[in-house]
Amino acid sequence: MRRVYLDSNATTPIRPEVVTAMMPVLTEHFGNPSSIHWFGQHAKSMIDDARQHVARLINAESSEIVFTSGGTEADNFAIRGMAESQKAKGRHIITSKIEHHAVMHTCQDLEKQGYEVTWLPVSRDGAVDPDSVRRALRPGTILITIMHANNEIGTVQPIEEIGRIAEEADVYFHSDGVQSTGKIPIDVRRLKVDLYSMSSHKIHGPKGIGALFIKKGTILKPLLTGGGHERNRRSGTENVAGIVGFGHAAKMARESMATDMARVGELRDLLEAALKSRIEFIHVNGENAPRLPNTTNIMVDYAEGEGLVISLDLKGVAVSTGSACSSGSMEPSHVLTAIGKTPDEAHGSLRLSLSALTTREDVEYVIEVLPGIVERLRDLSPYYKKV
Repeated sequence: MRRVYLDSNATTPIRPEVVTAMMPVLTEHFGNPSSIHWFGQHAKSMIDDARQHVARLINAESSEIVFTSGGTEADNFAIRGMAESQKAKGRHIITSKIEHHAVMHTCQDLEKQGYEVTWLPVSRDGAVDPDSVRRALRPGTILITIMHANNEIGTVQPIEEIGRIAEEADVYFHSDGVQSTGKIPIDVRRLKVDLYSMSSHKIHGPKGIGALFIKKGTILKPLLTGGGHERNRRSGTENVAGIVGFGHAAKMARESMATDMARVGELRDLLEAALKSRIEFIHVNGENAPRLPNTTNIMVDYAEGEGLVISLDLKGVAVSTGSACSSGSMEPSHVLTAIGKTPDEAHGSLRLSLSALTTREDVEYVIEVLPGIVERLRDLSPYYKKV
């Protein structure tokens, strides 16, 4: 059976070149980077090289990159660390209703601890209005946290404009860049962010490693204490193999992003246009807003999302449903309800996310099999028969 993977916003296949770069760390260069002997110092130098590659991907200085266990830890470090370090100045945080659960649940937890959170609405295409950020500011505001690109519908937020608002108000600004890193050009200086979260496994690197950009001069209370690793910002013996893999993936993304994403964007547009022409009653969520070139979220009327996902899987195609962020959850997607979709509409949405390794043949196969699946599922729906 042909296998097609279109769930790259969940994770990407690791590039063979990244595996090759990691292998020496798993075999001969196994030293603890905190040790002063040759083995330890060689491991440290490999971390330093990887840190430079990650920094270059977002136009940061290497000293501003702190490695974490992934995007979730980076988000928690940014938000909890800032809330704790700035609580004497205030306890008000501004975020949006479409954030990833790593941000959303963290802010909800802080609300239970006495912090106030303003949850900004978004447009029907999933965009935050910068003026709403400006209006939400108050004397006790200590942090704005708005994602760069949405993981479900791909909408790219006006981060540069929000960054200027934060700078003018002298309020710290964090952006979850897990989905945008390596897919669109990022310059943290131009975006005026103080904190920026990243994850390796979204850009063909290994799982279990991420990073947080911390602008020079920004003070965060560490989540983890211990041996004072990462310049006293994140204790714990470094995941050297993961870091090296992340660094190599970042290097490859920086070198090939323009070419890869132009090609991927063309494939995404081909996919959307073909499905629209072959399937009635489908809609692209977030279609009129700036979007990541690799992401499409399609709402299919009169068909249930889980049924579509399972049916596609039986044909060898891996996608995800827009009905939930967490596998097994029956709750409708908070992102889709935030853009005005009903629970039934949210449960009928599919996310198809491509990667730099997606081929035209992959996309053409989905175009071939999905219309028949939709037709079969609609034949089982009493609502569709009434149309």
